[in-house]
Amino acid sequence: MYDDLELSVVCHRPEGLEQLEAQSNFSKKELKVLYRGFKNECPSGVVNEETFKQIYSQFFPHGDASTYAHYLFNSFDSSQNGSIKFEDFVTALSILLRGTTTEKLQWTFNLYDINRDGYINKEEMTDIVKAIYDMMGRFTYPALKTDTFKQHVDAFFQKMDKNRDGVVTLDEFILSCQEDENIMSSLQLFENVI
Repeated sequence: MYDDLELSVVCHRPEGLEQLEAQSNFSKKELKVLYRGFKNECPSGVVNEETFKQIYSQFFPHGDASTYAHYLFNSFDSSQNGSIKFEDFVTALSILLRGTTTEKLQWTFNLYDINRDGYINKEEMTDIVKAIYDMMGRFTYPALKTDTFKQHVDAFFQKMDKNRDGVVTLDEFILSCQEDENIMSSLQLFENVI
C-alpha cells in the first residue's frame, strides 16, 4: 500500500524556497542542502512510513527503532495522509532545531499525545518511553532492567500531572519541562546542527 502511494506521487515539488524560508528558521542555502539530502533519500519527493523507518533505524543499529519511528513519522506527517513531503520535514526540523523552547515543547507534547486528544495519559507516555528504550537497545550503560522504563514513566507522570487528574495537559507538560534542568538542556543539544 505504501509503495503505491510513493509511486503515485512520483514528482512532488516543494513550495517555493522563498515561502519555505519565510515559514521556517532556515536560510535559502540551508534549505537547498536539506532538499538535496531529502531528494537523495526520497527521489519521489515524499517518504512513506516504511522508508522513514528504514532511514531512521540506521541511526540506532543496536536497538529496534521501528515503534519510535512510527510515532515520529506521525508527528512529521502534518496532513496525516501517510506520507511526509519536504515541507513537512522542514517544518518539523525547523521547530526541533531552531524553534523557541515553547515551540519545541509543544511539538514534543504532540509526539506524546498519540491519540491527539489534547492530553497525555499514562498509557501514551508508557508507549513512547518504551519505544525510546527499545530504540536505544540492550547496549546502554549502565545496563537497564526490563521494567526501568515503567519506573521512569511513573516518576515523570507523577511530576507532570500537577492536578492529579490522570492526564497531562499541554500547560502542565510545558511547566514541568521548564522546571527540569535536564530536559531544558537537552532541548538545546541540536540547535547548531545545520
